[in-house]
Amino acid sequence: MDFDPRLPDCPLPYDPFKSCTVPRPIGWLSTISRDGVDNLAPYSQWQNLTFDPPMVMFAANQSTLGGRKDTVRNIEETGWFVWNMATYDLREAVNISAMALPHGVDEFERAGITKAPSLLSDCKRVAESPCHFECRYVQTIRLPGRTDVGTFDLVIGEVARIHIRDDVLLPNGKLDILKIRPIARMGYYDYTVVDNIFEMRIPAGEGAVLNGLEGTKRA
Repeated sequence: MDFDPRLPDCPLPYDPFKSCTVPRPIGWLSTISRDGVDNLAPYSQWQNLTFDPPMVMFAANQSTLGGRKDTVRNIEETGWFVWNMATYDLREAVNISAMALPHGVDEFERAGITKAPSLLSDCKRVAESPCHFECRYVQTIRLPGRTDVGTFDLVIGEVARIHIRDDVLLPNGKLDILKIRPIARMGYYDYTVVDNIFEMRIPAGEGAVLNGLEGTKRA
């Protein structure tokens, strides 16, 4: 089967686009407005960009309620956001925070989770989450879609501080991912959880630099 995804009629009962690019890490992002209202929302169009310096990005389509997402507006107004790792234990809170709610609603309170202060900004962290990035806003790239909701903001941030709970670190200093059990977005209404790990080391080629792959600290 092949078809043009830009056409309105898909030959399948469900559009397979998002189910092909899987699994996608979840950008569970907390921000604060200029008026001091906390906001929390998950974004599945989220990813690392580079590691030197560490930078991240997420794409936010326009709100189904109209206009830009509160997350984007808050970041541009305050210059900061926090990424909170979404885990299996926190899956229900992640799902609740994805609800389309009116401007000014505090998703921390709606999802019943605890706020923890950040070190560099007024953005709150999800206290129950084991890992956080405090991110300094860098840039927004706004790209038009074919519909109002299809228009999106690509937001880039630099990771300025990393928080990791001590109990999710292994003796060798690596993250205990099997204990954390991060969740990831699939297509449709489906998610997956990391409960299996295997290692593959790239054969060292001529002039290969592998430190960026393993995360080894540079000299």
